[in-house]
Amino acid sequence: MPARSDLANAIRALSMDAVQQAKSGHPGAPMGMADIAEVLWRDYLKHNPEDPNWFDRDRFILSNGHGSMLLYSLLHLSGYDLSIDDLKNFRQLHSKTPGHPEYGYAPGVETTTGPLGQGIANGVGMALAEKVLAAQFNRDGHDIVDHYTYVFMGDGCMMEGVSHEACSLAGTLGLGKLIAFYDDNGISIDGEVEGWFTDDTVKRFESYGWQVIPRVNGHDPEEIIQAIETARAESDKPTLICCKTIIGFGSPNKEGKEDCHGAPLGDEEIKLTRERLGWNHGPFDIPSDVQEAWDGKPKGRTAQSAWNDKFAAYKAAYPELAAEYERRMAGDLPAEFDKIADDFIAEVSANAEKIASRKASQNAIEAYASKLPELFGGSADLAGSNLTLWSGAKGVTAQDASGNYCFYGVREFGMSAMMNGIQLHGGLRPYGATFLMFMEYARNAVRMAALMKQPVIFVYTHDSIGLGEDGPTHQPVEQLASMRATPNLSTWRPCDAVESAAAWKVAIKRKDGPAALAFSRQGLTPMPRTAEQIANIEKGGYVLVDCDGTPEAIIIATGSEVELAVDAAKQLTDAGKKVRVVSMPSIDAFEAQSAEYKQSVLPSDVRARVVVEAGIADSWFRYIGLDGDFVGMSTFGESAPAGDLYKHFGITVEAVVAKTAALIK
Repeated sequence: MPARSDLANAIRALSMDAVQQAKSGHPGAPMGMADIAEVLWRDYLKHNPEDPNWFDRDRFILSNGHGSMLLYSLLHLSGYDLSIDDLKNFRQLHSKTPGHPEYGYAPGVETTTGPLGQGIANGVGMALAEKVLAAQFNRDGHDIVDHYTYVFMGDGCMMEGVSHEACSLAGTLGLGKLIAFYDDNGISIDGEVEGWFTDDTVKRFESYGWQVIPRVNGHDPEEIIQAIETARAESDKPTLICCKTIIGFGSPNKEGKEDCHGAPLGDEEIKLTRERLGWNHGPFDIPSDVQEAWDGKPKGRTAQSAWNDKFAAYKAAYPELAAEYERRMAGDLPAEFDKIADDFIAEVSANAEKIASRKASQNAIEAYASKLPELFGGSADLAGSNLTLWSGAKGVTAQDASGNYCFYGVREFGMSAMMNGIQLHGGLRPYGATFLMFMEYARNAVRMAALMKQPVIFVYTHDSIGLGEDGPTHQPVEQLASMRATPNLSTWRPCDAVESAAAWKVAIKRKDGPAALAFSRQGLTPMPRTAEQIANIEKGGYVLVDCDGTPEAIIIATGSEVELAVDAAKQLTDAGKKVRVVSMPSIDAFEAQSAEYKQSVLPSDVRARVVVEAGIADSWFRYIGLDGDFVGMSTFGESAPAGDLYKHFGITVEAVVAKTAALIK
């Protein structure tokens, strides 16, 4: 058996060789954390390279994702489907080894990391999912959900605010199977961090309720083993293992310096590093005995086989629970979900009432969550305003994790990043809420959900100046446009209870990306619809009110402004004009329809178009065109009752009538 130092040096060699070949990258962290990774992956990590999606595997996250060659080296050496040629193709177009770990590119990459701090927040979400599912499914003698979440993190992750948010909550929730390794090398891009990072990390995490193991020599396998044993023995608290390491370990002239953080070592320095480490092998050359010692397939096969036997016994004892567990981990909806949703939407339509769409959203949650036990809700301290609680909601606590709701506290970013981790883990379908304005705090986590194609549901209420007196700090103006500009984020702004129920249905059914649902604070008048119109809501845009023959003008609106559009169209119709009203709750859903359908709703020869929305116009110009007009916002809001604000900013029936009439030739 090769020495541990040789096994760790295999990581160092592959990392520095790949970065050198790519002529860019970050060799410092992989070389500094190689000893920790060797102990964790070979002695403790429960995983099977032959089945990267095994339900009960441990999750490993490289939060300091710039050190991606550490992860790629581990995956290759352990036997995942990541070849030496893939490592040689590091950072190249369409490779499985991009500059930062990207979910879905290489097997074994659990989440996309790179924006610092979000990896640890994802890890908190994964550990929360594990604890919740264990409480929901495990029975005496049948622990089918029983795995750890391990996270590597560096100084940058520690400094990012999202790590404070998520780690604070991790302690409160008692996530005892979360173990984080802090790569305390004292270096970031700008150099030694003492000039800008002097936190007492030990006291900080102890105050969160974590077990902290300080001053571990990150290059001493025995100390690392003892730290991991201590961490795994603590079941009621997450653990932070603070490892003192040397960045770029082994490089004679660059270790311990920022020089090796984000740049290749150079051919001459790599030669000197090989000599110092005693690694007498060429670039990308791993000796057979080292490769054999790293191979994780036999151990992984044995571990998964043992779990399969355990699950078979569970299935025999609890067949219904086992079937439900398999359904949820597969991400499948109940076969009858479409009927459940359609019946509810029809019921809402038949019993139309004027309510805020945030209340309509709560009604939809009530209807759907009772049939979907995987729905896992939450709110960033605004449950009473976001209306995300429902009659069957039960909060998760450190003592009882069997619930289906998390009180995230005032942690919008942490909540959203944790939701990504919950979704990536599997078995739960997270939705979480805040005011639309405060999506700004969480924007990068929302973007990461879209980038990873994760069907997280983001609920945003108080969607416009219609929230009133709280004023411009709370009134979203540009947020809808920015969300609509985000690739793969499906954004919905319903105009009444029926559209709200339909938006929730679409969000729940989506499998390849997140949905953002924007709801109003103020009451919205229900719109009459035919069965065909109700069915067309899911297409994102549809004809709500039509005229005889070809329309002279089309008014497009969303949310609370649809009522203004309908009232304006009636006045114009009474004046002898032919006007169509299109409700477009989701631009991206509408754009996904066939050209024929889009033409039927918005005929290209009708160029007199007015869009009405209490936000900025940026996302609407493709429909307004050169000959159309816009009724909405071009500035920030003001503090006043909602009705006064709509008049002040000219978002009125009279304005819609005037602008539409002016366009009709």
